[in-house]
Amino acid sequence: MLTNICKYGKTSGLAVFILILINSSWATGQQLRQMEALDRGLIALPSPEGGNFISWRVLGTEPEDISFNLYRKTPSGKSKKINKRPITEASSFTDEEGDSKSTYEVRAVVDGKELEASQPSLTWQQDYLSIPLKTPEGYMPNDASVGDLNGDGQYEIVLHQAGRTHDNSHKGLTDPPILQAYTLEGEMLWEINLGKNIRDGAHYTQFMVYDLDGDGKAEIACKTADGTTDALGNVIGDADADYRNEDGYILEGPEFLTIFDGESGKALATTDYIPPRYPGKLNPTTEELKSLWGDGYGNRMDRFLAGIAYLDGERPSLIMTRGYYTRTVIAAWNWREGDLSEVWTFDSHDGDPDHRKYAGQGYHSLSIGDLDEDGKDEIVFGAMVLDDDGSGIYSTGLGHGDALHLSDIDPERPGMELFGIHEHVRHEHGANLRDADTGEIIWSYPSDDVGRGLAIDIDPRYMGYESWASGPGLKGLWNVKGEVISEKKPSSCNMGIWWDGDLLREILNGVDIDKWDFENERSNRIFTGEDYQVAKNNGTKSNPALCADILGDWREELIARTEDGQELRIFTTTIPTEQRLYTLMHDPVYRLSIAWQNVGYNQPAHTGFYLGAGMQNPPRPPISTK
Repeated sequence: MLTNICKYGKTSGLAVFILILINSSWATGQQLRQMEALDRGLIALPSPEGGNFISWRVLGTEPEDISFNLYRKTPSGKSKKINKRPITEASSFTDEEGDSKSTYEVRAVVDGKELEASQPSLTWQQDYLSIPLKTPEGYMPNDASVGDLNGDGQYEIVLHQAGRTHDNSHKGLTDPPILQAYTLEGEMLWEINLGKNIRDGAHYTQFMVYDLDGDGKAEIACKTADGTTDALGNVIGDADADYRNEDGYILEGPEFLTIFDGESGKALATTDYIPPRYPGKLNPTTEELKSLWGDGYGNRMDRFLAGIAYLDGERPSLIMTRGYYTRTVIAAWNWREGDLSEVWTFDSHDGDPDHRKYAGQGYHSLSIGDLDEDGKDEIVFGAMVLDDDGSGIYSTGLGHGDALHLSDIDPERPGMELFGIHEHVRHEHGANLRDADTGEIIWSYPSDDVGRGLAIDIDPRYMGYESWASGPGLKGLWNVKGEVISEKKPSSCNMGIWWDGDLLREILNGVDIDKWDFENERSNRIFTGEDYQVAKNNGTKSNPALCADILGDWREELIARTEDGQELRIFTTTIPTEQRLYTLMHDPVYRLSIAWQNVGYNQPAHTGFYLGAGMQNPPRPPISTK
């Protein structure tokens, strides 16, 4: 654990930077990752006990002994300090004298010196922040992602607006997928229409929001086609082309990958999508498709995933994939100085006999992190892992599954672990915990077909994350050693959210939050989305638009659509806490988890360190925001 990274005092800026490097992960040979320069994310909203609850970010680049002073701005414009002594216990505060007209600013204190004031608080007038939407007729808000689109240090929201959608296994026409961007103040920045030649559904429409070129502003990356129209009205390819067949599938025609400017929605670069449907052919036959993917009607072929990975340890790369039930193809791309270039492509069916064992191992989502602690990211593609250079590290051979969780699940073991489940199981490891770096199965339980599985810390009596799953023969709640610690388990098995004041994680299902009562072995509802007229997305996927730490302290926000589809509502906790952590968005594994959360079957974000009862201070992240 690193402490007291440096003392600012009268030290010059250059000397401070040198001291930070000496005491950082960089000094041990690890490179610094280029990440977002975030502001304080300062928010104020009504407290249930009266007054205002104020919350702000601690940054991952700041010393552990940093403290804060909080100021309320008066109507005359003057600022009054409202804390008696510098705030050290948490990055939140309850102002009993605050009201709906109060605004705040926070100032960091380092080595006794008060630094410059933050941007004024975003003051909410109710229990949530409302973002009015311009939802197209016949559409409904779906998954969302966040990025700093304009470089102001604050996150903006990129929202997928979905009309008629279909799963890959279902025929039928869909409406063109639409992407929209909104500021937290409710301004709509742009709209991109992906067009009729991009089918819409959970397995098709994968969009990444991330600063790929390091200019301080996030880009949007996604698969496009003839007829895609950017926010300025520019059409990619042939505006009149229509490649949909009578069943609504799109099995022919060109496929593109496009980088869009996050601030304006303008298409910046477009190239051929890799991986293609069929190598060397624009319009393959049904039999040719079947020979590669296992069917020829467009199901297995059009299973897409996406992510962001720091393949060189310093700058982010885009990961785009195709297939996971049979053939698996994963491509890495760089967006650098206006140039979109392929870095590498891995293909389980490229003729290399060693690659065939990587076929059929994909899940409905992926995860990304530095598994071998070399400073560079690996891609966890379900039951297989690729190295940063696109070579295969291992394939477990366990096959497809629906839920995957990567974190330091067992803090008593070195490195990170993976908790995974499997459908249509032909082995004895239906639910299992694996060593992320080697793929070694640490423990497992047999089941023929496991549909859901979750690993989060919900019981403080046991070090590490608890886990449970839904499948034939799977009963009870397991500790990190695989021991049954309760015959009962939580009422849902979907997502997690850090919400209340302790270090345990709460259980998120749809737009409802439960707390596991470990003493009485039952789930207790602590937040009900229906009370605020918000609704879940995606049927049995049952997820909000997004769950992420986008504002305030380290705890997560819940972003959900209203039942009528005309608003996004952002909810944040007002529960006091004694815990202080730097923003989770400055932890590399967590930040990349937010980038891919909207992909396929939404999964909760996890940190790369153990965050739970009995944790040590998290390691200083190897990042740079310069």
